[in-house]
Amino acid sequence: MKLNIKVNNFELTATLEDNSSSKALIELLTKGSIEVDASDYGNFEKVGTLPQSLPRNDTNINTEPGDIILYQGNSICFYYGYNNWNFTRLGKIDNANDLNLKEIYGKGNAKFILSI
Repeated sequence: MKLNIKVNNFELTATLEDNSSSKALIELLTKGSIEVDASDYGNFEKVGTLPQSLPRNDTNINTEPGDIILYQGNSICFYYGYNNWNFTRLGKIDNANDLNLKEIYGKGNAKFILSI
């Protein structure tokens, strides 16, 4: 499953995990794109609120740049740095190692447009 992401005039794709959380996100996106207003948190991620909660599949995860994480069922996080916590991995930005995601996501708040 692929996810399309537009942020700050960049177009990215992500490969989604095979779990109930990602499947619920895809089902939500079949109704149309979602805009997520995300703010910087901890100098390692952008986090925003989803329009509805998704099922959680939390496990202890070492995040890295490019990870897309579901937090507490209703927040989506776009990582450009590292962290460790109990999260649900939704997916990963394709070719994340070749991108400067911190620069792409920008400083301060960012609008992420998600579609399939």
